[in-house]
Amino acid sequence: MDIVILAVVIAVVALGAISGLVVSSRKKKQLPPAPPSSPSVTAPPAEPHVGEEAETPRAEARRTVEEVELPEAPAPAPVAEESAPAVEPETAAEAAAPAEPEIEVPEPTAGRLVRLRARLSRSQNSLGKGLLTLLSREHLDEDTWEEIEDTLLTADVGVAPTQELVERLRERVKVLGTRTPEELRALLREELLTLIGTDFDRSVHTEPGVGVNGEEKPGVVMVVGVNGTGKTTTTGKLARVLVADGKSVVLGAADTFRAAAADQLQTWGERVGARTVRGPEGGDPASIAFDAVKEGIAENADVVLVDTAGRLHTKTGLMDELGKVKRVVEKHGSVDEVLLVLDATTGQNGLVQARVFAEVVNITGIVLTKLDGTAKGGIVVAVQRELGVPVKLVGLGEGADDLAPFEPEAFVDALIGE
Repeated sequence: MDIVILAVVIAVVALGAISGLVVSSRKKKQLPPAPPSSPSVTAPPAEPHVGEEAETPRAEARRTVEEVELPEAPAPAPVAEESAPAVEPETAAEAAAPAEPEIEVPEPTAGRLVRLRARLSRSQNSLGKGLLTLLSREHLDEDTWEEIEDTLLTADVGVAPTQELVERLRERVKVLGTRTPEELRALLREELLTLIGTDFDRSVHTEPGVGVNGEEKPGVVMVVGVNGTGKTTTTGKLARVLVADGKSVVLGAADTFRAAAADQLQTWGERVGARTVRGPEGGDPASIAFDAVKEGIAENADVVLVDTAGRLHTKTGLMDELGKVKRVVEKHGSVDEVLLVLDATTGQNGLVQARVFAEVVNITGIVLTKLDGTAKGGIVVAVQRELGVPVKLVGLGEGADDLAPFEPEAFVDALIGE
């Protein structure tokens, strides 16, 4: 009996022990695993951000551990995103497209020669100051008057104009008697203005007219001259002068015999928004000039500037070709201006060129380039006497806006250093 009771007790104790072990094992399985002593947590790419709900108990347990035991990770700086913004498709297309040439706004032509007078006076002062110095001598003997003549001839005034000026100065100085510097300057200024002429029409005629078929045509200006005088550059600068005065311009690149002349002229035109009509290198200049005027009529432009071939004037055939260009252009209507470009530094050689060109086409005006680089300002007088036409424009530097309408008063003031 005792043995049976003992066995029952042992069985109960054993069952209890087994039950305890099972319960203990279940409790151990339900407890979360202990965190490591030195946790190192790296969030995977799919890890939910702080504040999002976890989708699994394991994720919830991990989030709980990070919140309790790890410092909160710093938020990413927004600067990194701003430093490389996304490019919109439109912006990318605009960046890939070629940039349009920026159209410049030339400075006004009114008073341009006055603004450039300082530059002119630096190169021309030797003439005016030399004359004033000689006239200021106490005794004006024959030697002094010969020096005055030499000064004028050296400045390319020309023989006949020099003799006329010296005679007038002799008479007026004799009548004047005593001569103060102010009186001499006023006297010389008056005589030089008389020599240069203040009654010429120095405007560049670009007014629209009537074509041969009764249609309105733009003003047509032909620019002629030998290579090296700055003819094509002058044509481009003249386009800027006209645009500055509010006119629309078409350029005709009829100098087809000089390499890159058409490219050069087109570059000038693009800078001020003027269209350039051109043809193949070595093409017929007359045909291109004709097409340029035709385009000007179609576009209702105000002015057409035709840059002609400027090869050696000693070749008779080339002069004949220049006459042909003018005749072909006149099939649309009259040519309003024929401007002859001369290099002021060439002196008397420029007069030879002027005579040859005047025999082929009716020159209506002179453009003197490089007038700032020479003390031979007397060429203004000489070329006007030679052709009987006025100097209308002068080039006073390499800048885009250094072509100025010729103003006798401003020119003389620069000569004598008023």
